[in-house]
Amino acid sequence: MSIKSALPKRSENYSEWYNDLVRRADLAEHSPVRGCMVIKPYGYAIWEKMQQTLDAMFKETGHVNAYFPIFLPKSFL
Repeated sequence: MSIKSALPKRSENYSEWYNDLVRRADLAEHSPVRGCMVIKPYGYAIWEKMQQTLDAMFKETGHVNAYFPIFLPKSFL
């Protein structure tokens, strides 16, 4: 799909709409690791804001965070 063409309809194909939107906004790009994306600076800034907001909301309710590391193929290290 060309950058100048219309986005797919969100109501018809959410996954395609979302991925096309992220790509066009230059927020992330596909990585050589299947199923993974590299989050670019603007995309990461959005993620940090979301994380800060959600963290405060979780802590207000007494919840705690957990972190699960990503496993990469040994050949990528």
